[in-house]
Amino acid sequence: MSENDKSPERLDPAVYRGWHLGSSHHEAMTTEFEWSILRFQQAFERFCLQVGHISGLVELSFSELILLHVIGMQERPKTAALIARQLNSDAINNIQYSLRKLASYKFIVKIKEGTGKIYTYDVTKKGRALVNQYAHIRQLVLTEQTANIEDIDRKLYEAAKLISLLTGLYDEASRISATYSPVTEKNGAAE
Repeated sequence: MSENDKSPERLDPAVYRGWHLGSSHHEAMTTEFEWSILRFQQAFERFCLQVGHISGLVELSFSELILLHVIGMQERPKTAALIARQLNSDAINNIQYSLRKLASYKFIVKIKEGTGKIYTYDVTKKGRALVNQYAHIRQLVLTEQTANIEDIDRKLYEAAKLISLLTGLYDEASRISATYSPVTEKNGAAE
């Protein structure tokens, strides 16, 4: 019996039989995880926007709100490339567009570094006051609640490590799949 077969959460194969993303127990568990991440992301986005709205960040989209928090991390200016790396994003054009919007709201400032073409972005006093208000409301409505969950810090740490590991695996699978030829009618697409 394999380690996977010992799992107390083992699904009855009848539950996932015929599921194109779950033809085996492992595939079904992987898909359950992926769907839980999608549901979590939607709940997280709603939460962030609601707290942002209460904090006075009404005009920001979810991605702009997250960008503002990343810029405010560690209280030091960051380049667009570093911000993209922090977010694991290839969409540098979208990030630059959002940076311009945040600057237009006076939440961040663009700073030219030296004589080159490098720019960094930093949170303004106005932006800092708003993200601090966000942090305060988040503490009141979220982290005071999560602190009541038994052994929460260990669970969050382990979940974060697992998700980081899986992020790397998904990135690698994406790179590998980029070498595959797309399925077309000519080379065997299902009709």
